[in-house]
Amino acid sequence: MPEQLPSWRPGVTRDAVTAFLDAAAAVPVAERVACFDNDGTLWCEKPTYAQLDFFIDALKSRLGQDPSVAKVPEFAALLSGDRAAIGEIGLERIALALGGLFEGLEPHEFLSRAQAFMDSAMHSTLHRPLRTNVYQPMLELMGELRRLDFTVSVVTGGGTEFVRAISEDLYGVPPEAVVGTLVEYEFSRAESGSPRLRRTARVTGGANEGSTKVGNIQTQLGRRPIFAAGNSGGDREMLEWAVSGDGPSLALLVNHDDAEREFSYVSSAETFAEPEPITDVGRRLGWTVVSMADDWDTIFPG
Repeated sequence: MPEQLPSWRPGVTRDAVTAFLDAAAAVPVAERVACFDNDGTLWCEKPTYAQLDFFIDALKSRLGQDPSVAKVPEFAALLSGDRAAIGEIGLERIALALGGLFEGLEPHEFLSRAQAFMDSAMHSTLHRPLRTNVYQPMLELMGELRRLDFTVSVVTGGGTEFVRAISEDLYGVPPEAVVGTLVEYEFSRAESGSPRLRRTARVTGGANEGSTKVGNIQTQLGRRPIFAAGNSGGDREMLEWAVSGDGPSLALLVNHDDAEREFSYVSSAETFAEPEPITDVGRRLGWTVVSMADDWDTIFPG
């Protein structure tokens, strides 16, 4: 078993990754920036997103306090499992409604609730703790990038604060290096005059998918990545941007084709329609496409 990337099987995919790592050593450290999508790229996103599980858990708790919330159309569709209604309403609108369950919380309160959920939640079909459903090969790749002094960030379509709650513990990525869908906050003062910051139910700039990811990388990180990893059409522009500059670069696309150890499906964006499957895009544009079935000897940590 090789010392470098031990969970990656020998072959053209691993060779492309190691060749990039070798070449990146010649890039100025200030330009060594890597951006990883989260859901489906760093951890399992099926049959539901981990953040959606967190939201539904909060919804069920709220129902115990106020049964009338079950009449809200977005919540009614989720609670009934009505896939047609969920599809018609759309995940983005449902996520906004669920986000409203945390309206008024201070940042540390939301952080504590997210961490407490992740400490106890189990995956519904893999029967593993939710926090252990990270991809071991990607953790190894992150480690190799850090050894080369890369700035490693997570660029996600999920809520920024939810991913920040777990990013350092699971991936070694500090909160300030997480770029995601941003909730708005309101500043106020308590009667004592002390400042307060509370969550709203509003989102700044829309969902962090597609071209929005590229804009948010620039506005929040301020540097173009030379490495990007994703798995869906929501990552396409980020991957294209990463390989559009001069010098060594790599666009890595994770293909979920392992129904035995994980799931088999073609990932897609949640907030817009795609004219072409992302796996076809990746092969046509010459990206490095990872077959989970063929290229990863291990998927989850032991």
